[in-house]
Amino acid sequence: MKYVNVIINNKSDSTDSLYTYGCRTDDVTEGSKVYVPFARCRNLREGYVVSFEDEIPENVKAKLRYVEDVDPDVSLSCEMLRTALWLKNRYLCRYIDAVNCFTPAGSKAKRGERKNPFEDETGRPSEVRELTPQQQNALDQVKAAVISGKHERFLVHGVTGSGKTEIYIRSAEMVLEAGRNIIVLVPEISLTGQIIERFIGCFGSETIAVLHSRLTQGERYDQWKRIRDGKVRIVIGARSAVFAPLENIGLIVIDEEHETTYKSDHTPKYDTIEVALKRTQDKDNNGVLILGSATPSVVTYSRCEEGIYKLIKLTERYNKVQLPQVDIVDMRQELKHGNRSIISSQLYTQMRQQLEAGRQVMLFLNRRGYSTFISCRECGYVVKCPDCGLSMTYHRENGKVMCHFCGFQDDAPDSCPECGSRYIRYFGSGTEKVEETIGELFPEYTMDRIDIDSVRRKGELARKLKAFEKGRTRILIGTQLIAKGLDFKNVGLSGIISADVSLNIPDFRSSERTFQLITQAAGRAGRGSEKGHVVIQTYTPDNYAVRFAAEQDYDGFYAVEKQLRQYMSYPPYSDLFQLMFTSEDRESAEKGAMSWYDRIASELGEEDAANVFRPQEAYMSRIKNTYRFSMLIKCPKGRRKYYSGILMEIREQERKNKNKNYTVVTDINPYSFA
Repeated sequence: MKYVNVIINNKSDSTDSLYTYGCRTDDVTEGSKVYVPFARCRNLREGYVVSFEDEIPENVKAKLRYVEDVDPDVSLSCEMLRTALWLKNRYLCRYIDAVNCFTPAGSKAKRGERKNPFEDETGRPSEVRELTPQQQNALDQVKAAVISGKHERFLVHGVTGSGKTEIYIRSAEMVLEAGRNIIVLVPEISLTGQIIERFIGCFGSETIAVLHSRLTQGERYDQWKRIRDGKVRIVIGARSAVFAPLENIGLIVIDEEHETTYKSDHTPKYDTIEVALKRTQDKDNNGVLILGSATPSVVTYSRCEEGIYKLIKLTERYNKVQLPQVDIVDMRQELKHGNRSIISSQLYTQMRQQLEAGRQVMLFLNRRGYSTFISCRECGYVVKCPDCGLSMTYHRENGKVMCHFCGFQDDAPDSCPECGSRYIRYFGSGTEKVEETIGELFPEYTMDRIDIDSVRRKGELARKLKAFEKGRTRILIGTQLIAKGLDFKNVGLSGIISADVSLNIPDFRSSERTFQLITQAAGRAGRGSEKGHVVIQTYTPDNYAVRFAAEQDYDGFYAVEKQLRQYMSYPPYSDLFQLMFTSEDRESAEKGAMSWYDRIASELGEEDAANVFRPQEAYMSRIKNTYRFSMLIKCPKGRRKYYSGILMEIREQERKNKNKNYTVVTDINPYSFA
């Protein structure tokens, strides 16, 4: 008889514990998926074995129940299990939420096991490129780490077009030759296509698997199974691919490491870079971690200064072409001269010149829809979501107004629902309006738009990107989906319609995001043999983030931003804990928040209690008729473990409180304070 401690797949917080079962079979190991009786449930429940016990107390034996079945197809390795348990403590989530990061969604595809969705890809032919001295230096450092078999971590800070992908591929070659496996992460699904082509061109499709949210559940399961069965050497995907069930991981690459999409917005709210670091440094892997970016996050760059990452700089584009010329247009002056269009005279002139010269144009606006809100000129009424209370965006394409937070849709009104007036007006501009305006200005050129609304159908995103790559589309309009990582040789102009969109978000990282978005969008131009051009439209041309981005001066931006962060004690000089309290009853959410606030302040003591800010209604105070209160804790650098311990103690006390009618979710160093 063996005794096993099991995590039960159950939704209730009150059952977030380990349960001991008897086990009569020999095919159960740590990480096994098992089926067990649980509480008063009529059906067996899924569970995962965490550990074994030689003996258990007699009072436990008297009530002992037994493992009834084992799933032979699903199990976690010891490293995956260790990482899952680390996730629970690091991000203050439930056991099962951490374990489910590693388990496959759904089950085997009903039509039988499907082929690898990319095994028919021919890939982009692999060019044998001569490395620049800077690229060779980078590879020499990675090679030394691979040969030594020791864990090492690097930040490749390279200007756009400097050949970072070539470093990833050459590093992967060395790791494969050493008999080890690889995970490559990109921030957006839109970027998986180009990097998959490059890797298939070098390594073939049979050794590569892909993981991202556009796959069906059956496809995801089949890909997971190929990886777990050892049929795959390289996994490519977006954020969740960091949990790929690979063993013997020799390399994890995180491209565009600065992107906010690497921070999970679902429980557990993990940081992909932290998870990758944990997996590569595990004793069963001892792998190499490579982060790459033209605009590293302030936190990551500060860790280079602390010696946590080794910094590798690539200061020149691979083809020696100069970085694009960048012009800032003050939109206030455009208004003074009578131009009320969203397209400045300078951007129009540059577009005309580039298009007539046979080159392509990319335009960026990080705001989808046609108009950002609808208002009545008579009484001031604004069309808002009935579930969230937030202003709704007008989408002219389908004549709907939509809430971009909960997804609620309704027909756009012809008259004011409040006073009946016909003076309904549309304010603000989104990508749909840009598309309409450009269509009127340049009707002779083919154009397309990429945003979440325009690429909902499977394969639509890849089709639009391929059309632009082949030159069939001359003008491409989009949100941040197309502002990073893409490599098109014939783009002569990048136009940023409004740099102020990201600058005015309520977040201490707004300047950093603005600098990154401008720099990355600018980097799409001039990647071929000719120098490119960039036009930045803004109402705040003197803002330091805009200025440094226009000058492609990362070091200048970092120096200013770091000083401001230090003065305000923001990351990397602290860790921010956001606790979100939600309930269908507003009073319950508020009372729950105040209860936690009092206990946390009391446990921390007088000196640290000043770092706990009183709960307030969240920026989005109501979503889908759920009320939200938010509390922020500013944890001094180096004290995260202590603060987390206090929150875990309070959470454990709350777990036993079955009468509470609110939920609380913890987000550490959130990327959104909404």
